[in-house]
Amino acid sequence: MPNFGTTTFLRAWILALCFIAFVPQVEAGPKIQQWTLDNGVRVYFVETHELPMLQIRAVFDAGASRDPANRAGLARLTSAMLDEGAGDLTADDIASRFEGLGAEFGAGVDRDMATVDLRSLSDSALLDPALDLFSKILSAPSFPAASLERNRAQALVALQKDMQSPGAIADKAFYRELYGDHPYAHDPQGDESSLKAITRDDLQTQYRSYFVGANAWLVIVGDASLRQARKIAERVIGHLPTGQAAVPIPLVSALDAPRQKQVAFPATQTHIILGQPGMRRGDPDYFPLYVGNYILGGGGLVSRLSMEVREKRGLSYSVYSYFLPLRMAGPLVIGLQTKNAQRDQALKLVRQVISDFVAKGPTEEELNAAKKHITGGFPLRLDSNGKIAENLAVIAFYGLPLTYLDDFIPRIEAVTAEQIRNAFRQRVHPDQMVTVIVGGGR
Repeated sequence: MPNFGTTTFLRAWILALCFIAFVPQVEAGPKIQQWTLDNGVRVYFVETHELPMLQIRAVFDAGASRDPANRAGLARLTSAMLDEGAGDLTADDIASRFEGLGAEFGAGVDRDMATVDLRSLSDSALLDPALDLFSKILSAPSFPAASLERNRAQALVALQKDMQSPGAIADKAFYRELYGDHPYAHDPQGDESSLKAITRDDLQTQYRSYFVGANAWLVIVGDASLRQARKIAERVIGHLPTGQAAVPIPLVSALDAPRQKQVAFPATQTHIILGQPGMRRGDPDYFPLYVGNYILGGGGLVSRLSMEVREKRGLSYSVYSYFLPLRMAGPLVIGLQTKNAQRDQALKLVRQVISDFVAKGPTEEELNAAKKHITGGFPLRLDSNGKIAENLAVIAFYGLPLTYLDDFIPRIEAVTAEQIRNAFRQRVHPDQMVTVIVGGGR
């Protein structure tokens, strides 16, 4: 049985440490060290000693885009089941052991990747058993039948809840309309029929296919030396079978005509999402599109969309835009909520603002303000081991250069208004977007 007095103390200590000011020197960026294990796992390590903690993230090319067509939701369910049992350990065993060590475990998926996380104090008396438990979960999940039924039921309840949310309905419809038969159209949560069809054999097949060395990356950040990190990597993931890397997913096709989908929903507000395939990670136009989008709709209340739609005309409380770069072209998303009676007026204005920005680009004043805000906020993206690990996982999975974090601020500062105009004219097509409207009639 765990010592709950010790556990309470450890948790309090961890929370206290997490609130200590910890801002690395991002002018030079964290030093990233990289190597490959014999089974093919690519390891990325950043050594930091500000806190006596270690953050580990295992990344697999096993996101929702890997779901079979009739098994949508399989990747997420597999991820959710990892800590439901491992070897001879039950879910309660796993939870109580992590609790007793003051360690935290987590797992999740998006459309591209599956991630499995461990956060632990670096004291070997606590770290060693946490690493052993983490390793066991990665190498020998048991996927108990009873746990599958419980997790399936929870997933079905979540789907029912989403059916009552106009925002969730709009988001799912947008991805279906935008990506069609491409794997990115799969809702990571799945659907009712696919979730009911998933079996324990499906989970085991998914795990055996994708949770292998050649399909994995490991990120280690925190209070360890390079020598220790090498041992940790071998310990937690070096024993996985080599296997094979997942086959490349298809390219995303560009839209050749506008599409509109309207879904009736009994509400006084209409939810609108419009967009198109945007950019991939490592895209040559990434920085001009990133800065340009901040000006268009990513900069909150100071963005063009917010100023024109919300501040000047009061047509929406919230209006925004963002690029979500993925392995293949992720979406450009523009979204807003507005009163049903103002729907057409608001949508027309949003399209006008987008078209004007694509045609003319930003002013120098907007560009300078955007650069100042982006570069000024960059240190907050690296102010904890967890955030460094998240950034490192992106660098690892998408094959970005090891200097990516060093280069980020100089690349932002080098963006010109002309580069933004050119990138948006070539890549953003206001007359060929998907539009999804969820809400009541006028």
